[in-house]
Amino acid sequence: MVVNQNSLRTLFIGFNTAFKDGLASQAASQHGRISTVVTSTTKENDYGWLGKVPNVRKWIGDRVVNSIGQASYTIKNESYEVTVGVSRDDIEDDNLGIYTPLFSEMGSASGAHYDQLVFALLKAGFTTACYDKQFFFDTDHPVLAADGQTVLSVANTDGGSGTPWFLIDDTRTLKPIILQKRKDWNLVRKDQENDDNVFDRKEFVYGVDARHNVGYGFWQFAWGSKQTLNKANYKIAREAMMGMKGDMDRPLGVRPRLLVVPPSLEGQALEIINAERDAAGASNVYKGTAEILVCPWLA
Repeated sequence: MVVNQNSLRTLFIGFNTAFKDGLASQAASQHGRISTVVTSTTKENDYGWLGKVPNVRKWIGDRVVNSIGQASYTIKNESYEVTVGVSRDDIEDDNLGIYTPLFSEMGSASGAHYDQLVFALLKAGFTTACYDKQFFFDTDHPVLAADGQTVLSVANTDGGSGTPWFLIDDTRTLKPIILQKRKDWNLVRKDQENDDNVFDRKEFVYGVDARHNVGYGFWQFAWGSKQTLNKANYKIAREAMMGMKGDMDRPLGVRPRLLVVPPSLEGQALEIINAERDAAGASNVYKGTAEILVCPWLA
């Protein structure tokens, strides 16, 4: 191939197409089941309002103004990149077949990065704080009682020390994880003759970058457990979530309908959700009460 601006532009179009095809292959990614995408326009976003969702009250006298600025929970955008170099010799010799799959895989890896971050944060919820300064999965989340003064301790975990599994309400506008996006993935090139990489090393450089980060939404919409995944512990999680209340004794109407498990717990999940009968031969009352999401990112 003759290396000139026209041939390099055509080459970039091909690489960019392969990258976008790889990125599109992640359209069936799993993070959307447990995360809400929030568009960011600044370096960071504050979600202090997460802990200040009030209950409806009967209007007697003046309105009661509920402040949303008393808490602070900030998600700062982070920068990520992937860069590859293509030898000028390979371009001149038309040895480009090895690069198209590489750019396709670059796109796939870029799209999968959202899944990696979202599910890594979910798994880290037993030891990572959320907006109320407690671990996301904790036994003593502070919630105001009906009198507006007494602070109650509410759990969204039953502890344990085994392989973690999760029960999620995925019907809400704001899901348990927030995926905050500042800048989408974009492929750029450095392939001019006077670029240092070309002049010094005979290497054309192509890179993608993006800015985003993840954080926690409402802890009430997720239950995390490291107990054995069986019918008894599934019952505990399901009943606790459906009885979940917010401040001022407000029923949240939680519907725990997504059971998220790593591949190692797929069999146990299938027994609870799909089997007609339990191990004792009795009718399985929990059949069909949730959808199973087997997540390789939790392996």
